[in-house]
Amino acid sequence: MKTPLKTALLIVALGLHATTGHAAAPAADTGWTKDLAQWRADGDKRLKAERGWLSIVTRDELTAGKYRIGSAPDNEIKLPKALAPAHLGVIEVGQDKARLVLAPGQSMRTVAKVDGGEEFTTRDLVTGATRVEWITSGRLSLQIVKREDGKIVVRAADRESPRRTNFAGRQWYEPRADHKMPARFVPHPDGATIPIANVRGEISYEKVAGTLEFVLNGQKTTLDALDDDGNLFIIFRDATSDSATYPPGRFLYIEKPKDGQWVVDLNRAYNPPCAFSAFTTCPLPPPQNWLKAPVAAGERYAGRKS
Repeated sequence: MKTPLKTALLIVALGLHATTGHAAAPAADTGWTKDLAQWRADGDKRLKAERGWLSIVTRDELTAGKYRIGSAPDNEIKLPKALAPAHLGVIEVGQDKARLVLAPGQSMRTVAKVDGGEEFTTRDLVTGATRVEWITSGRLSLQIVKREDGKIVVRAADRESPRRTNFAGRQWYEPRADHKMPARFVPHPDGATIPIANVRGEISYEKVAGTLEFVLNGQKTTLDALDDDGNLFIIFRDATSDSATYPPGRFLYIEKPKDGQWVVDLNRAYNPPCAFSAFTTCPLPPPQNWLKAPVAAGERYAGRKS
């Protein structure tokens, strides 16, 4: 759920107590628009990365047991023929652990920026709740992740996926300075949680940091924000979700300001991974974050989900 995107915002202080009124809109200066354009370009680059969301081609959930993996029909985890041999190996899932034992003659490498990774034929890929890594061979990359509910998720990525190689970039509204607003942050008690559903109908209770209050189109608006190591992660839906933006909702990440003055920049509202790939599990906005007003700012939706 965490999406650590860096933001650089012009901070303007304003206490919000009235239910209506127009906040002073920051000027659409060259520095702000240039920074916004760079942030959007960096996001496209991450999506199109070798193992970004556009490259994911399969997703499997595993419980305790042994699972054959490969391109042959008799595998429990089936991979595209272009990516894997008939029998790549076996994934052994136990408590807090997932081990990949490759078939004779097969080998893979861990992914490392410095030395190109370590070659192996057998490897523990999930140990406890912390270790997560990519492994690769040819076009294929695999990632094995342990979820909070104990299930193991295996994702396969294809570096030559047409969705990745043909990606033309995301679509955005034109920058709107009036949708970058000073905000008041009202913290919730330590340990407070709110229920968050995901696209699979599962419910988790996430730590809520507090509520942001700001003025949008002359109306006092509030959004509950999840805690992300002191920063804020917001999932919201608005009146544009039925037409121009991603129907389930959008994300917004806000870094904690050093001077204590919070800013909500809706030009940085962006689509979740589910807008680009069917092999993801994205959280949905809680009911209190369903805005009746349109937020015609940030990322639009081009219907590119596969």
